[in-house]
Amino acid sequence: MKVCLAPFSFLWTSYLAGHFWVFLNWALGLQDNGCNIILLECLQEKDSPEKVLQRLREMREHLIAVGLDADITILFSEEQRKQFNSINEELKELTIPFELVTEEADLLLNFIYEIGADIAKKFKRIAMVDIDPGLLQFWVSEGQLRLTAHDIYFTIGETVGKPYALFPDAGLEWHYTPPAVFLPAWRSQKAVSSAPYTTISNWWSNWECFQDEAFSNSKCTSYLEYLELPSHVSVPLELALYTGLKTEEQEKRLLESKGWKIRDSHDVSSTLRKYRSYIQGSRGEFSCAKPSCMRLQNAWISDRTLCYLASARPAVVQHTGPSRFLPDAEGLIRFRNFDEAVSGLAAVEKEYEYHSSQALALAEEYFDAKKVSKRVLERVLEIRAKHS
Repeated sequence: MKVCLAPFSFLWTSYLAGHFWVFLNWALGLQDNGCNIILLECLQEKDSPEKVLQRLREMREHLIAVGLDADITILFSEEQRKQFNSINEELKELTIPFELVTEEADLLLNFIYEIGADIAKKFKRIAMVDIDPGLLQFWVSEGQLRLTAHDIYFTIGETVGKPYALFPDAGLEWHYTPPAVFLPAWRSQKAVSSAPYTTISNWWSNWECFQDEAFSNSKCTSYLEYLELPSHVSVPLELALYTGLKTEEQEKRLLESKGWKIRDSHDVSSTLRKYRSYIQGSRGEFSCAKPSCMRLQNAWISDRTLCYLASARPAVVQHTGPSRFLPDAEGLIRFRNFDEAVSGLAAVEKEYEYHSSQALALAEEYFDAKKVSKRVLERVLEIRAKHS
């Protein structure tokens, strides 16, 4: 089966390796199920031919390094076709024609939401994977985002489309899928006892308006509620943050004054290997979630957290709502307030080997990319059979 994945600007976001690993974990799982993988890139008008060629060569090296044997196709606008004529021969060596992909691909698995109807209709089947549960449905319901019709809609939010959800379903039928982590890529040695609890994160995000109330959806808002945490726990805490804005320097100095160690996220996630090494060099993860996750109670779990779990690193993360299977205190510790964060870190350290094994077991049982992607493919085929 040939599966075309449409991740978000993968030629450029691979510099932000954590974001690119979201799609790589899915692609590697699909490949392990015998699928041939094609990655679809939709260029922006500002992308120059020379820069695209450079990134394509680098991407080939990245994919080989993680064991993904994928083709790459690029979708050009008419204006870009003229602009890229001068490098057609080089492109032929590094990519395959989009027209050939649409003829041969059995499925387009779409992660970028806003894909045009003119593109979607060229594929035999198109499925969407929602990785922003609650927010995506709200954006669509409010007219902030317009979705092209898909054959099936998947979401990583357990509460999406349920009668008890705190947000609309956008008039669509949603099928739950756990997010995915490719276990063989994350096998790791035992953690060093003195290693810090870490995470990698953007500090700022957009404001959102929900139920007539505007709120900041930045990680900054969540973390400042746990500002004093380092002085209440016996383990080192480290944040690798996307920095660079002058407005962030004040918050950075404040965090450091309270005992947090702050690193620039580019230092630890500029390549796929660096990102993986950083996670596996950690004792575990400590992380807050965006405020929308707590407000919407979507039972969201980060793809980054899955990489910690698959590396047998326990995760102490903010509680995002009731779940049918996410534990609160075994391998994955979910805290609702400051005191629970303190006790959660203490509990992990008290029985670290137990929580380490439970973390890996959780990843193996629920988030194994091979199992997850297989179920998604089976569901797509069921829908195809029903409509044929």
